[in-house]
Amino acid sequence: MIHWSLIVSALGVIIAGLGGYCGWSLFPTMIHKKVEQSVIIADGSEQYKRFVNLPQPLNFKVYIFNVTNPDMIQHGAIPIVEEIGPYVYKQYRQKKVKHFSRDGSKITYVQNVHFDFDEDASAPYRQSDHIVALNMHMNAFLQVFEREITDILQGFANRLNSRLNRTPGVRVLKRLMERIRGKRKSVLQIGENDPGLALLLVHLNANLKAVFNDPRSMFVTTSVREYLFDGVRFCINPQGIAKAICNQIKESGSKTIREQSDGSLAFSFFGHKNGSGHEVYEVHTGKGDAMKVLEIQKLDDSHNLQVWLNSSNEGETSVCNQINGTDASSYPPFRQRGDSMYIFSADICRSVQLFYQSDIQYQGIPGFRYSIGENFINDIGPEHDNECFCVDKLANVIKRKNGCLYAGALDLTTCLDAPVILTLPHMLGASNEYRKMIRGLKPDAKKHQTFVDVQSLTGTPLQGGKRVQFNMFLKSINRITITENLTTVLMPAIWVEEGIQLNGEMVKFFKKKLINTLKTLDIVHWVGLCGGLGIAAISLIYYIYQRGRQEDEAPVK
Repeated sequence: MIHWSLIVSALGVIIAGLGGYCGWSLFPTMIHKKVEQSVIIADGSEQYKRFVNLPQPLNFKVYIFNVTNPDMIQHGAIPIVEEIGPYVYKQYRQKKVKHFSRDGSKITYVQNVHFDFDEDASAPYRQSDHIVALNMHMNAFLQVFEREITDILQGFANRLNSRLNRTPGVRVLKRLMERIRGKRKSVLQIGENDPGLALLLVHLNANLKAVFNDPRSMFVTTSVREYLFDGVRFCINPQGIAKAICNQIKESGSKTIREQSDGSLAFSFFGHKNGSGHEVYEVHTGKGDAMKVLEIQKLDDSHNLQVWLNSSNEGETSVCNQINGTDASSYPPFRQRGDSMYIFSADICRSVQLFYQSDIQYQGIPGFRYSIGENFINDIGPEHDNECFCVDKLANVIKRKNGCLYAGALDLTTCLDAPVILTLPHMLGASNEYRKMIRGLKPDAKKHQTFVDVQSLTGTPLQGGKRVQFNMFLKSINRITITENLTTVLMPAIWVEEGIQLNGEMVKFFKKKLINTLKTLDIVHWVGLCGGLGIAAISLIYYIYQRGRQEDEAPVK
């Protein structure tokens, strides 16, 4: 007869086998299916509710570069800035769903955003704080004016040169046009020798006071609240040419400039974002492929942007205009070490690649850390096969001969319809051509690098932030008195961090729904595997021991 210990040992092996099967096959399959079901956006599901209303607001932190020597800058001095902030806002996002696709794999929506100032998190800073900051709207107007007239003249030069090629004689005029096109002179340089343009610039210079409230410098003293949301007013009761200029500014359609009830205009960085959204997004619901959940499929009914330069091959979209990834509110599940992922930011009109950096723990929740790579804005130009970012819309600024900006800076002119330059905060990693012209910058990779910590199984963001800085070139513009002594510099205005830190309530919810379940299954797996093997081993040892005793006690014949 089989000894009972062998039966128990066999049962232990079976239990160990079941523990191994459950831990390495059954449980992972069950979890995978459960996660798939939980991340798919279906009408009426829990995930749909979280999709429409984020469970907690995002953190929106603004740091302002206060200018400490504005009068000296007007006389050619290098700017000295001092960072103040953060001014912290709670950013609430609510999606207004328009419809699902017929097969349920796509969902179309517009997103409403609302900002609430967080006094406690911002203390000791207040929205009523007064700052001296770059007069963005006036500087933008002057540079846009310069650019548009330059483009007009360039087109005129091209058309005239084409006619001259077919017209005998007038060689002197032809050589003049070649000089204009070859050197790409700005309108203001050409204006020195052109009576009509010179008169135009004189009128512009004379009416700057009426348009921009009698400015004494290229900087404005205002409150944080006005600069960021309520708006810095200008074009107050303009007359004559000033009124015509104000009408032109109003008709330009800039998002950052709004008409007030009294007819004046007001500039603010984020006032246009505080309220109903206008961009129409179409994203994947995850149905049929959970790895695509929340990936943007279309923006304003287009699969690609029309912002950056496109390939010379007709109909071929450049890498710069491709829309990749999610909007950073969540990410596809089942992340793997060493992989990468994309986020798309409508604020800067581009997709950004994030790379795996390390494993992390956030309040007991395991995850992966991702951050941007060197290729974000450091590697831009024909040598990196992305010269489509080199829109070359700025005249007489610090840039390379091929029209691209130096490393660490991206021209957002075609994105924002304003000559705004993107860098990392404090110009982290930017070329010395830009950083050496500013005093007060203190770049720190830990504080200023974009990163996100993601729960690897579900793709839920745990903490992190998109960190970017908005700048504008400050430069001398001939015949514009207020700029005549300026040194050309890339002037920082603000930098922002938009991100999340999973709060205590969400951490408890997440642990209850996922982490504790995973731990329980893990315990079952190892208890079954190790316990079964232990029982099998002990029973087998006992059997061998007993067998040995019986042999020792048996009478010798």
